[in-house]
Amino acid sequence: MAYVNQANRVKQPSLSQLRAFAAVAEHLHFRDAAAAIGMSQPALSGAVSALEVALGVQLIERTTRKVLLSPAGERLAVRSRAVLEALGELMEEAEAVRAPFTGVLRLGVIPTVAPYLLPAVLRLVHERYPDLDLQVHEEQTSSLLEGLAAGRLDLLLLAVPLGVPGVTEMPLFDEDFVLVMEKEHALAGRTALPRETLRDLPLLLLDEGHCLRDQALDICREAGRTQGAPVTTTAAGLSTLVQLVAGGLGVTLLPRTAVTVETGRNEALSTGYFTDPAPSRRVALAVRTGSARHEEFEELAAALRGAMGTLPVRISGEG
Repeated sequence: MAYVNQANRVKQPSLSQLRAFAAVAEHLHFRDAAAAIGMSQPALSGAVSALEVALGVQLIERTTRKVLLSPAGERLAVRSRAVLEALGELMEEAEAVRAPFTGVLRLGVIPTVAPYLLPAVLRLVHERYPDLDLQVHEEQTSSLLEGLAAGRLDLLLLAVPLGVPGVTEMPLFDEDFVLVMEKEHALAGRTALPRETLRDLPLLLLDEGHCLRDQALDICREAGRTQGAPVTTTAAGLSTLVQLVAGGLGVTLLPRTAVTVETGRNEALSTGYFTDPAPSRRVALAVRTGSARHEEFEELAAALRGAMGTLPVRISGEG
């Protein structure tokens, strides 16, 4: 029988220690890391120190100005993240075998969808899935996809197509874009605008990073808009964008679901509608391919299609 020296045996690290170290490795800042995982800074520092003792290696190089990973810390940070990701998958699998639509569902939503569709989503969840703990995160598309891949988010509500490997899209509906302008504009109230109208208009767009900006630019290119035509980026959100339009700075494109909310409270704004086929976008749910909750999310997508039937959209599957 082999003899094991108990004094030399490495202690088993705890999950809280691994979470603390992984957070510090990501943020390289104790205060930010503590805030990210909801732990006090002293507790986080103590957990990292305890992990160093348990493993018998120095993970962090502490200076008065910054935090650095030691060479050992660089290597073990990768292992720590893998362990935590595996644990997350284990918990997801265990949750999936319980009754569907229970526990936590972390839903990510893009800013150009959230204000206009969340009322229908929240009402559906409240009425049909009362045991579901829905947690909503509003972020731009790139951040949502990172969160989905990392397991920070379970499900996304956003514009597609994404073209991202490992992500399955569940289309909900298509909606047209509407031209928003001042009430005195020559095109105000028109209902059969050709796409070519966009070629020379002073167009206002959202900031870089918003998928709606990219969609609007694609529409303009399809309409024959030249690269030199004036395009001004001036707003981080649709509410600000339409107020700039009302102030006479230009025109903009809004998805149909946003029109009533964003233009109804300002009498200085008017709309124009494009001739068929109007420029449009598709909104869908997105989930990790092979997710343990895939069937549950498919059922949720079907329920959402029914709940959104009163919106000015074309529900997927209805032709």
